[in-house]
Amino acid sequence: MTAPASDASPVTPSSGTVGPVVILAGGLSHERDVSVRSGRRVAEALREAGVEVLVHDVDADLLRFLRDTDPALVWPVLHGASGEDGSLQDVLALAGVPTVGTGPRQSRQAWSKPVAKAELLQGGLSTPDYVTLPQALFRDLGAQTVLDMIVERLGLPLVVKPVQGGSALGVTRVDDAGRFPRAMVDCFSYGDTALIERAVDGIEVAVSVVDGPDGLEALPAVEIVTSGSYDYDARYNPGPVEYFTPARLDAEAGRKVAEVARRAHEILGLKHLSRTDIILDADGTPHVLEVNVSPGLTETSLLPQAAEAAGYPLSVLYRRIVEHALVAAR
Repeated sequence: MTAPASDASPVTPSSGTVGPVVILAGGLSHERDVSVRSGRRVAEALREAGVEVLVHDVDADLLRFLRDTDPALVWPVLHGASGEDGSLQDVLALAGVPTVGTGPRQSRQAWSKPVAKAELLQGGLSTPDYVTLPQALFRDLGAQTVLDMIVERLGLPLVVKPVQGGSALGVTRVDDAGRFPRAMVDCFSYGDTALIERAVDGIEVAVSVVDGPDGLEALPAVEIVTSGSYDYDARYNPGPVEYFTPARLDAEAGRKVAEVARRAHEILGLKHLSRTDIILDADGTPHVLEVNVSPGLTETSLLPQAAEAAGYPLSVLYRRIVEHALVAAR
């Protein structure tokens, strides 16, 4: 396990200081390592921008640390359960600590992929057709019979994923019905309920949205091209994936995906930053795959790539996010 993300002494620039801002990174989810890397990158950028920063893990010392530190703001840079499911946001709200990011109720809605998909559909956006299947029901009804019915209903190819979670953990594309049972087993190793959705082929893009003084801003779309699965290894280790930033889209397609990402952010009631993953099909229709309330911010993550393409140094963008959150908290 990676050592706890901690940093006992803040760097206080001589002028233009904002802070202290506490970056929460680490936790105990499957995505701990990504969170640690993201937190360190955010801290580096904010310090460069003149922000006084402390980094702390989510552990038994956290609440005492927050009481002693009395931060101006807390930025949870956490991925996976407890970091994105609203529970940590609830605790921070109880502690009276202002935060960067989406609130507890909206985090819970976005964290549950079926709930988020239902909200997006009600809001007029397109998302692939799907069913959900708890492990207990899958077992009790007879696995193969249920899988056959799903294939008959949704067709092939399919994508199997846990209803909660990120970083493509437990996600499998099923092109052959014979591989369906194995995909379900892999999915259930990361959660008790599977979401099975119709796979949509097309151009895969990620569009990050940030709040700013002039409203929501969609950063340039990042196009993701991979010869295999866009899995955990492909996302966080250089090499397996090719990115095009901005995406190789014409002006109309670029406008569409930007508007979809902004609408998804609004429909789900998100705050400060988000990332929406989209497939643009052959007809030019954007389909929302999922929306992330705490997108990865590592050196290979998509939001930092989009910021660079927009001409924003990360220090400038992250300080802007912090300042916007501070204003909103007053």
